[in-house]
Amino acid sequence: MRDSRILMFHKPKGVTTTRSDELGRKTVYDCLPAWVRAEGWVPVGRLDRDSRGLLLLVREGRLVDILTGPGSPEKLYEVWVRGRVKEEHLEAARRGVATSLGTLSCTRATVTGIAGPKTKLEVAISEGRNRHIRRLFGALSDPERGTPLKVLDLKRVALGPVRLDIPSGAWRPLSEDEVARLLQGRL
Repeated sequence: MRDSRILMFHKPKGVTTTRSDELGRKTVYDCLPAWVRAEGWVPVGRLDRDSRGLLLLVREGRLVDILTGPGSPEKLYEVWVRGRVKEEHLEAARRGVATSLGTLSCTRATVTGIAGPKTKLEVAISEGRNRHIRRLFGALSDPERGTPLKVLDLKRVALGPVRLDIPSGAWRPLSEDEVARLLQGRL
């Protein structure tokens, strides 16, 4: 198991993606076997404390660069937003929206469900900046309320061809086939 080049972890909400937390909050390393920290496994990218889902960990620095740098695999999220998301919101999100971090955008965004005043989306991004999706949709307004849209739940479900398939808090090594598909043409 420890011979794998990449580990998949289903990060629960409320866990920080850091090696240690100065406020004493639970980190991803508190959820994983002790050997993960001891052997120097590091997360590929981040999921903020309020987000959950697919997080990959590697031991090789060059894999972090390959999986987060230019041309990195697309990241796919399931997102619940408070407010009614209309097609014009999705078009604006794909074009780019001015935020406190500059212009943020997504490569794809579709409505996949509606439950009362909430909208479920599938959102894909090619780069990931600090709270990217939360800031992107927060810069758009709910036409029925005149208030900013608010991301209520964010779950990363895929990174390129690798899909999350384990329960919250669980981890597993990627198979050789999954690693090959993820890194195809990038080495």
